[in-house]
Amino acid sequence: MSENINEKNDNRVVDMLLSRNAEAAVDSESMILETQKRVWGALKKGYEYSGVHDESEDFLRKNVFSKLDMMVLYVDLVGSTKMALEMPSDKIATIISSFAQEMAAVIRQHHGYVLKFVGDAVIGYFVAESNSLLTADNAVNCAKSMNTVIQKGINPILDQYDYPDLMVKIGVDFGQNIVVRYGADEQHSHVDLMGPAMNIAAKIQSMAKPNQILIGSDVCKRLHPNSQKDFQQIIWKNDEWNYRSRHTGEIYQVFEFKG
Repeated sequence: MSENINEKNDNRVVDMLLSRNAEAAVDSESMILETQKRVWGALKKGYEYSGVHDESEDFLRKNVFSKLDMMVLYVDLVGSTKMALEMPSDKIATIISSFAQEMAAVIRQHHGYVLKFVGDAVIGYFVAESNSLLTADNAVNCAKSMNTVIQKGINPILDQYDYPDLMVKIGVDFGQNIVVRYGADEQHSHVDLMGPAMNIAAKIQSMAKPNQILIGSDVCKRLHPNSQKDFQQIIWKNDEWNYRSRHTGEIYQVFEFKG
């Protein structure tokens, strides 16, 4: 009985924390409309996205050589090579640029940092400063919003021009990463993140199917129980996945979003 009471109390605390966070959430309809305006403007009028101050750069420089717990999110555009072969180079450049910057906007809206753009992929991270429950919620909601923005915001505009729909693969993992600086110049030397969560998030993303969200076990167990119900463990065939948990040494579990 006492265990049930404690569990209920824990869930109430999480509910309270998440409800506070939800108050600051961006209205999805407004987000979709703003996305459509920007993408349409980029394709029709050559609209260029306004520069955004690089908060990630500032954060990393302040925390050089620090070890930080964080959620790492990789979102990768599917089929961009084929698109590049079939479309004018200026159009594909506009589409990929718009995609990357819209994904970056979604990361910022969910209290994350944009680490970098890598070709047709975007890497974001969410720092667990005090509560990894909120951080997990932010990262997973970010991934869901990315699919929504693409399917309801970007693709309807591309359809008007008979361009192919965009699809993405998303992977999220949690763990400790260290901030590294490549050089002695505190202001200008390149800064980056290094750690197991960076590597495993990339591996998880590479295993995803188009429009699929995959998360590591360390993310899933930090989600609210109601959110956990939307995820299902993947049963791998043969040696598709052989990465082991950093803590138990067992095969690291990966979950897919089924909500």
